[in-house]
Amino acid sequence: MKFLDQAKIYAKSGDGGGGAVSFRREKYIEFGGPDGGDGGRGGDIIFECVANLNTLVDFRYQQHIKAKRGGHGMGKNRTGASGQSVVIKVPIGTQVLDDNQEVVIIDMVEVGMRTVILKGGNGGAGNARFKTSTNQAPRKAGLGSSGEERWFWLRLKLIADVGLVGLPNAGKSTLLASVSQAKPKVGAYPFTTLHPNLGVVSVGHEEFILADIPGLVEGSSGGAGLGLQFLGHVERCPLLLHIVDVTIENVVEAYQTVCSELNAYGSNLDKKIQFLALNKCDSLDQSEIENKSEQLQEISGLKVFIISGVARTGIRELISALFLSVKEYKKAELSRSATSEN
Repeated sequence: MKFLDQAKIYAKSGDGGGGAVSFRREKYIEFGGPDGGDGGRGGDIIFECVANLNTLVDFRYQQHIKAKRGGHGMGKNRTGASGQSVVIKVPIGTQVLDDNQEVVIIDMVEVGMRTVILKGGNGGAGNARFKTSTNQAPRKAGLGSSGEERWFWLRLKLIADVGLVGLPNAGKSTLLASVSQAKPKVGAYPFTTLHPNLGVVSVGHEEFILADIPGLVEGSSGGAGLGLQFLGHVERCPLLLHIVDVTIENVVEAYQTVCSELNAYGSNLDKKIQFLALNKCDSLDQSEIENKSEQLQEISGLKVFIISGVARTGIRELISALFLSVKEYKKAELSRSATSEN
């Protein structure tokens, strides 16, 4: 299945049904009077957040979504049937934006969230509603109001606990495949990853979610490479794992390039909890690795984990540290939300 994290759709709620013009015609009733029923209400457009979706690819093939109109009123004061509403199911982390992509209308972050985004039109009044003391036999009825319509942009921002960042070919996909059941494309060339990948990392009987995005290059925050398109996926990650390829000549420059792009992108990406790992440590001798590790530690102020996604060297220590940090973050979030409720 293709991954699609952005889609534009047109949605229209149902029009209200028209009211009826009708009169009672029972035998032996001399003055029957009006008995036209009201029109039915049009269907709504509803967004629902579900757990079994992870892409917006369905909207590539269905871009126009319309709810049913309400039924027309009938004689004997019968109201028309309400139009059937349309429920648009989207993955967790989907944002619904206006046509200009400037205003976030809804942020679907919890399974089960349902929001009526376009209300159906009201049904028109039947002629029975227009009866007065001076107008005993009205011959008019309401037409019913039109439904709402507009264009929306859907933008998916994956929800994960840890986001992997780094330059292209730093070994992020190899690491993801090594610690989870995910099967991202792995190759010995830049930009192997063309779309985000999620993997569930098990630690004992517990687990956390790891997200891999395409590699960042200088200028990603301004549109270069693939980074700008996918940086939004790490906005929701409380932790970032910065992967640096130990085999490149200047590891400090590589680290600073990615940090600069995170800072330039905004959304407080540079202020997230960060972990730093030197990958591909099976490719160099120990003295070179230690030298580059010291350089990174000095410039970043972070502990540098020495790992190899292929040989699985140092993986256990890194995963344990990430898991403990994720656990502490979630505990702090629960405490913070409980305090705000009280």
